[in-house]
Amino acid sequence: MKPLELWGGVECTVNRVHDRWHDQLRLGGHHERIDDLDRIADLGIRTVRYPVLWERVAPDHPDRFDWSWSDARLARLEALGITPIVGLLHHGSGPRYTNLVDPAFPELFARFAAAAARRYPWVRDWTPVNEPLTTARFSALYGFWFPHVADETAFLRALVQQLLGVAAAMRAIREVVPDARLVQTEDLGRTFSTPRLAYQADYENARRLLSLDLLTGTFGPGSALWKRVRGMGFSEAELRATRCPPDIIGVNYYVTSDRVLDERLSHYPGHTAGGNGRDAYVDVEAVRTWGPGLLGHARLLGEIWARYGRPVAITEAFLGCTREEQLRWLQAAWQGAEAARAEGVDVRAVTAWSLFGAHDWDSLVTQVRGGYEPGAFDVRGGLPRETALGGLVRDLATGTPPQHPALGTDGWWTQPTRLSYPAVGPVSPPPRARGKRLPLLLLGAESLLGQALVEVCALRGLPYRLAAAEGIARIDRDGLLGWLDAHRPWALVDAAGLHLGPASACAARSLPLLAFAREVRGTAAALHPEALIVRGFAAEQAPRGLRGLVHAALDLLVDGEQGAWHFADPDGPRRWPAAGRLRWGARAGRRADGGGER
Repeated sequence: MKPLELWGGVECTVNRVHDRWHDQLRLGGHHERIDDLDRIADLGIRTVRYPVLWERVAPDHPDRFDWSWSDARLARLEALGITPIVGLLHHGSGPRYTNLVDPAFPELFARFAAAAARRYPWVRDWTPVNEPLTTARFSALYGFWFPHVADETAFLRALVQQLLGVAAAMRAIREVVPDARLVQTEDLGRTFSTPRLAYQADYENARRLLSLDLLTGTFGPGSALWKRVRGMGFSEAELRATRCPPDIIGVNYYVTSDRVLDERLSHYPGHTAGGNGRDAYVDVEAVRTWGPGLLGHARLLGEIWARYGRPVAITEAFLGCTREEQLRWLQAAWQGAEAARAEGVDVRAVTAWSLFGAHDWDSLVTQVRGGYEPGAFDVRGGLPRETALGGLVRDLATGTPPQHPALGTDGWWTQPTRLSYPAVGPVSPPPRARGKRLPLLLLGAESLLGQALVEVCALRGLPYRLAAAEGIARIDRDGLLGWLDAHRPWALVDAAGLHLGPASACAARSLPLLAFAREVRGTAAALHPEALIVRGFAAEQAPRGLRGLVHAALDLLVDGEQGAWHFADPDGPRRWPAAGRLRWGARAGRRADGGGER
């Protein structure tokens, strides 16, 4: 078996909400930056999921195409030696002249796919429609996206239309590229429940696999949903026409993909209540209430392999959270894929998704609110700035053992603190501590800033040690190096220089707030004289604004940045995680590893 590969992906959703179109490529600036492809190549990535989207190429008429943007990008990928997996529809309902429940949708989509294949006959790997079942749910079952229908029959129609489009698109593509491969993605989280709601969980678990069952031709009279689907007016011939077995099944799995159904409404906030007409219940993230914990990447990959017997890949691995938790989630995906391979599962790759981040997914891309979640690069400062996640991507892509100190701690989704509601089922113990857990050294914890650092480090799972700043100051250089060698911190955070008082005393926005000194993988080193200085945050809003500052500043520390940085939140200070909206810009910023100006 070939070694596990690390693929990459760019968040490229173009979805429609009423008459407003949301384009992730424009929101993140990737539309204008062709040199982003060089950044991807620099990470060592050699396969990337990349968009040639119907809504962008032929927005106004099915026979009028503008290939200019795609021509330039695919040519650059080819020159860089990067293999594209071309996506044609990504959470979209199609251009304005069609939609998911339009009977003409499959034929129109196949015409576009044929044109794309003729334009790029050297492309072998295709994902005509990303996550068709998820798109059908959001568009025609929940009504979030166009055509804003909330009906089970409409949901099934939207799903079948997309799958007929996939089958027709692949036939058209293979007329041009006979060995073209279908890489079919889907979000495949599991639904758990209380005993009373087992019947609903069984239905939802069967429904989550419906797109793959139809494509692989395994959906038939013996299937759990066969009578239900046939009873909604779908003919057997129409359902069988969706058959187009994937060459690789792409498993998309997020920390919130697994769900729990619970009829005990009093255990949850009122806004989570819903039902099916028979029972009232909540549908919440399993990570927040399911005692046994998440299904996990390894078990999910094993289930899909056992059911379909086709090669699998994790085609989206992404977590919108603090930097070290992003590192831990990607590592968990990689380790899960390796564990599945050890059990005989044909896992081809893990995909670092949203390399340049994602916008407004906190509202399911129904509103443009400025929400942003960084990826391997952070684009909030203008030009993309590589993050610690980018460093882990490079390690995995090049076969280098990951060494980041934050990886010594397991992710929050494995800890007892993950439970926000009374547990459903027995609670699994947290995993055993593994390897070295190198700490941060915090100086000046007695200050208000230091207290915020302690609180935030505990929340983020960053081990730390406290030291009195005055005591450190009395140690000579040799003594300091010996002290550092004894405690072996991977970085030092000095919060001793700031004593926040009333708002009137905090008007000097140029006041240094934090100084960071990076260590070299746990070995003692002299304090860097050019330690990171963070300036200009609205400190008079402490402590709420201070927490946002600390979160953002620790992201920079985990990334290994040095230099002076300016923070600003145009909407005022917020509680985490909304403080992720913070914008920053470098003032002579330089990476601690000696990299160039940022």
